[in-house]
Amino acid sequence: MSKNVLVPIANGSEEIETVVVIDILRRAGINVKIAGEHEIITCSKGVKIIPDLLISNIDLNDEYDAVIIPGGSKGTDNLIKNEKLIEILKKQNKNNKLIGAICAAPSILSAHNILKPGQKVTSHPSVKDSLITYNYQEQRVIYDYDIITSRGAGTAVEFALYLVDILAGPESAVKIAQDIVFD
Repeated sequence: MSKNVLVPIANGSEEIETVVVIDILRRAGINVKIAGEHEIITCSKGVKIIPDLLISNIDLNDEYDAVIIPGGSKGTDNLIKNEKLIEILKKQNKNNKLIGAICAAPSILSAHNILKPGQKVTSHPSVKDSLITYNYQEQRVIYDYDIITSRGAGTAVEFALYLVDILAGPESAVKIAQDIVFD
């Protein structure tokens, strides 16, 4: 049975992190829904993305195998204030379901007490100070307590392949890595 993943984005979300995650998860046969704050999202470098649905229209009873948040400082600033998204993230966390956050997005998890005390976490260096009370590390991808964090656009492929490994299995991650010539 195919896994269901939600990727919430807002104006200012980082396009590499957004598109790489969506693309690689879909290559693994994972059902990815892009949820936007608006009907057209203008990413941090001006790329426009048309979401599948609006965050405001998400049914809180819907279940997701993972919720993956791309970074981008302005996108993170917008999403950190989105009450519906925060409800979804808190439900994911309460149900021990996977949450992913890359670049500046881990700061959303710390701002809303979704990270556990002492949890291993990483992020873009620009938001390190907001995460310093946790077990902050500088690995490219960290998985701890059902939360995967990563550093930024340059780690997006590794982050996405790690997600595939967890959601679809290591064989799928290896095959996709070979298909996209990722060594």
